[in-house]
Amino acid sequence: MRAIRTMVMNNRFKAIVEEASACVYRTARTTFVKIVQDYQCAVATADGDMFAFPDQSGVKQFIGVPMAATINKIGKENFKPGDIFITNDPFATEGLLTHLMDLTMIRPIFYKGELIAFGWAFIHATDIGGAVPGSISPAFTEVFQEGLRVRPMRLFIDDKLNEDVMGLYMDNSRTPKEIAGDLEAMVSAMKSIDRRLTGLCDRYGVEEVKAGMQDVIAYSEEKARSVLATIPNGEYTFSDYLEMAGEGNLVHVSVKLIVKDGNIEVDYTGTDPQVPAAHNIVTGSKTHPYIVQALISFVLTHEPLTPWNAGLIRSIRGNAPLGSLINAVHPASGGSRAASGCRVYDSVIGCLNQALDGGLASSGSGSGIIVFSGPDPRTGANRVTVVNPIPGGSGGRNGADGVDALEPRNAALLNVPVEITEAETMLVVRAYRSLPDSRAAGQWNGGASQVIELENRGEAGSISCRNLNRFHFQPWGVFGGEAGRLGFTKVNPGKETERSDGKITVLQLGKGEVLQITSPSGGGFGNPLKRNLDLLEADVRTEMVSPERAEAVYGAVFKPDGSLDRNATEANRRELMQTEVPDITYGKNRDDHDRVWPYKVRRELATKAMKLDMRLRWPIVDRVQRKMLAIGKEVTLPALEEAIEAEVSALGGSSSKSARP
Repeated sequence: MRAIRTMVMNNRFKAIVEEASACVYRTARTTFVKIVQDYQCAVATADGDMFAFPDQSGVKQFIGVPMAATINKIGKENFKPGDIFITNDPFATEGLLTHLMDLTMIRPIFYKGELIAFGWAFIHATDIGGAVPGSISPAFTEVFQEGLRVRPMRLFIDDKLNEDVMGLYMDNSRTPKEIAGDLEAMVSAMKSIDRRLTGLCDRYGVEEVKAGMQDVIAYSEEKARSVLATIPNGEYTFSDYLEMAGEGNLVHVSVKLIVKDGNIEVDYTGTDPQVPAAHNIVTGSKTHPYIVQALISFVLTHEPLTPWNAGLIRSIRGNAPLGSLINAVHPASGGSRAASGCRVYDSVIGCLNQALDGGLASSGSGSGIIVFSGPDPRTGANRVTVVNPIPGGSGGRNGADGVDALEPRNAALLNVPVEITEAETMLVVRAYRSLPDSRAAGQWNGGASQVIELENRGEAGSISCRNLNRFHFQPWGVFGGEAGRLGFTKVNPGKETERSDGKITVLQLGKGEVLQITSPSGGGFGNPLKRNLDLLEADVRTEMVSPERAEAVYGAVFKPDGSLDRNATEANRRELMQTEVPDITYGKNRDDHDRVWPYKVRRELATKAMKLDMRLRWPIVDRVQRKMLAIGKEVTLPALEEAIEAEVSALGGSSSKSARP
């Protein structure tokens, strides 16, 4: 690897994809792409290894996503100059896209007849048909409910539009013109990548450019490996729970981080089977960035100049059992899979807290997405539009507070200005604010909960809200930090007709009704009695922490004039300080659950269920979990065996029968 050539090529490649990403950003049609920025593009080698990925706009979850399975599915011999393939099938592409709404394009790039690279892009389509406007409901049980699914097909042949394929997508969407506009933006980006990369070959020679592709990937791998080598060798385990719609629908996510000299295996054995809900993720047979994103973020935090490409994950091996929540098979639904992604992210952070001296961070809050369907105030025609992401705060960190209104895994998604929401829908945004006294206390506080209030001024409209979580189990705090607040929703708050709808799947909001969503907050990090007094004063001054809470939780003492008495506070803290604080604070609901379901036993339930016939897996997990929680006694391994046998027999199956995914 030649250092100067590598950096020159890296900068050239980065400029190519940044220009293409900006092209999508500035020419797309829908709010979710042009404002929220749920899209991306990149460029990969002829073997499908991404060697350049933008960092100035668009989402980050797909850095280094493997393209080889999709390329092989189509067949390299079938790619021709001027082709653009389009697909939204996560199963046929082995997770190149992870749910149907991500319309994905691939363009082969030829230079003097040689296939040298592939352009890649996706946009999150506002609607691709299906049972609800926006195509996503957490309650969907199979992919057929989520809309159109199409294997890779040629959208362009010899740079001419295949109108039949374009029509297939438009005819099956509630927002056909918007989809067409977003696809045109992607096509422009694909052609831009092609033009710029072939121009680079003209300037430097095709062999130099191809060598540069491999060099920047190798350089990224080297940098990543050097950071990962700082994690002490060992095995670290953690688990968390995804909350599905409905009462008591809890899905176990288990991870073991196996670290050896800069190489890491991320093993998800013990994670529950795929579920009859829209939370499943398709990740395929290769290490997928979606399930190792926390490690990618760890590397880029320590080495921010590392090129964003497939090299980042070459020293990481992901093991997600086929047929599990995070490596689902057909016909699993996955529209709301980002909630599972957040639990995966937090679980890896939980392992790193054990591995790293002083820990890393507490749990984030997750992030919901609000979609509204109703009359367009300008035209009267029905419109489907994204209202806003609704993140809570990120978890407190080792050396810094969590951030209000930002979930670390989904940090790239931007807010929609209130003016856009009110121009495109009959909704009036009555409030969008951070909630005082919601930051989980710690030496480093968690980020605050967010509150959004939406009033429907038109006729009845439909609201769906995907990815809401942490409504039952709080975001956990670490090393004495508080657990974060739970999320909740209300319709018509403060009125006689007030009601709580819990996690929303699809809600009919009548004329004049108000929906209030309060997000969870991030967990706290470290003992609140160690919080810096300058920071505590700022918390109180900005009214994000009340004096009463400062006294009760942070040990503050105030003078008669309301100012902080530092000497008295320090003395009070010394009296209150405990010699030991819990490593993890889960909150009451999770503590009650874990008293019945110890980690090793709960992991064993998932592992045993994965050996059953596919149709029995989730029903067995769900029934056994609920039954034992109702009994309320700690589950032992013999009791687990007995319960599984009983439920399998009740469902007419056999626990000795193994099955394919």
